[in-house]
Amino acid sequence: MENITKIQLGQNGPLVSKLGLGCMRMSSVWGSPTPNETESIATIHEALDNGINFLNTGDFYGAGHNEMLIGKAIKDRRDDAFISVKFGAIFHNGQWLGLDLRPIAIKNFINYSLTRLGIETIDLYQPSRMDGSVPVEDIIGTVADLIQEGKVRHIGVSEITADQLRQANSIHPISALEIGYSLADRQIENDLLPVAKELGIAVVAFANTAEGLLTGEMKAPLAANDYHNHFSRFQGENLIHNLEKVEVLKQLAHNKGCTPTQVAIAWVKEQGDHIMPLVSMSRRSRLPENMKALDIVFTPEEMNTLNTTFAIGAIRGGTYLQR
Repeated sequence: MENITKIQLGQNGPLVSKLGLGCMRMSSVWGSPTPNETESIATIHEALDNGINFLNTGDFYGAGHNEMLIGKAIKDRRDDAFISVKFGAIFHNGQWLGLDLRPIAIKNFINYSLTRLGIETIDLYQPSRMDGSVPVEDIIGTVADLIQEGKVRHIGVSEITADQLRQANSIHPISALEIGYSLADRQIENDLLPVAKELGIAVVAFANTAEGLLTGEMKAPLAANDYHNHFSRFQGENLIHNLEKVEVLKQLAHNKGCTPTQVAIAWVKEQGDHIMPLVSMSRRSRLPENMKALDIVFTPEEMNTLNTTFAIGAIRGGTYLQR
């Protein structure tokens, strides 16, 4: 197993890999075809072999398929994996219906997840987001009860406000905040990131390439059936403007002998010792490129170029938050 940089979850939490493996794309999401299961499991195994032990899923990814897949992959390797599970999102026929964060529902969700994963304890358990319909103290308090029962080790939160984060942490220590963060989506730098750092909470940052915008592979206009068309940042003049910004990223990557995706991941990694880039993969071929991003460092001039080009508000149009 390779020595990969570690990050601590919370003030007294466990050490996990600085790069996290997002498993969502290993299941059918939003009507997409289900990827090859054998390749997905092989990807998890190779990630574990390389020291990437943080596996991120949701009980609603593929209506439970994702958890069952991970369960197969870690069947004989439970101690190698740190499993993070989101709960609370309700879907029907692939359509988002809302959230169910009632204590009675959480107690139901956890048992289904443990069964699908084939494990006795989930390492990090977190509501997928808050919606105000259930008090934060009831949600976090219920997960804290699950810790006492031995079904959960640590509590995380996802897509939450700074005030909610403070409130959650006052009820029970929060180990990790999962949130979208990239060069193109930096709004959380204003209040949420400072609060997480103040409270000693690790940040699990997903959407590092901003739904593919920062890969350098997009061209305008998109095909009519491209799912990116649902996001305003990929429409019309917004996309043209945004791709002009990406040209700067592409040139910087070219000069450094790496890919735009690697630069995007490395930038997130460089934002703090408490920040973990969470990268979704379903193929082993993606692992080497994404792992090498952890080795990239920037000169002050390069960092200034990135931060100036992608200042808050520089990218036009809605983000994943407007899904």
